[in-house]
Amino acid sequence: MNVLQVNSSARVFENDQGSHSTRLANELSARLLAEHPGATLTVRDLARQPHPVLDESALGALFTPAESRSPEQAARVALDDALIAEIQAADVVVLGVPMYNFGVTAQLKNWIDAIARARVTFQYTEKGPVGLLTGKTVYAVLSRGGVHRGTERDSQVPYLKSVLDFLGMTDVRFVYAEGLAMGPDAEAQALASARAEIDALLARSEEAAIA
Repeated sequence: MNVLQVNSSARVFENDQGSHSTRLANELSARLLAEHPGATLTVRDLARQPHPVLDESALGALFTPAESRSPEQAARVALDDALIAEIQAADVVVLGVPMYNFGVTAQLKNWIDAIARARVTFQYTEKGPVGLLTGKTVYAVLSRGGVHRGTERDSQVPYLKSVLDFLGMTDVRFVYAEGLAMGPDAEAQALASARAEIDALLARSEEAAIA
């Protein structure tokens, strides 16, 4: 099993301080490794290594044939190629997804823009688009300051379901840590609830594997 963890917070997590989404993603990945001896883990930390935005120069590089690209264009495309290779090789993807202003972070959007490439990770056919990143399980660990689950303010879950499904990743499992900014007691309860959800998701996965 190859596990890819993508931390999309703007904050790092170190010395037990910082991003809650990264904290929980770390814990989930550690559980996966412990339960699957021989599994490998690749961590893409977008706080420590931000990916560049998809701007006009990046589009120009992508639309230029490989043999005609300048050294600068080739280097820019290579950055996206590295992220695509990581997601292609992954069997399980763990996403740390904090909520910023009711949406995903710019860091995560840049990662999605990098891995979504026509004829590589999806393609259009006569019957419509077909995702090429199939056979993967995705765990999305959602951290929020308030409580938004199941409300119209939660644009993250519909967006992630749509874009991941478009790319072929249809098995997406969500973990919620909500109320993190509502005081110490609420923060502790949010983390405990998220850990309980992780326990339940991994237990169901184990049961399905045995069945």
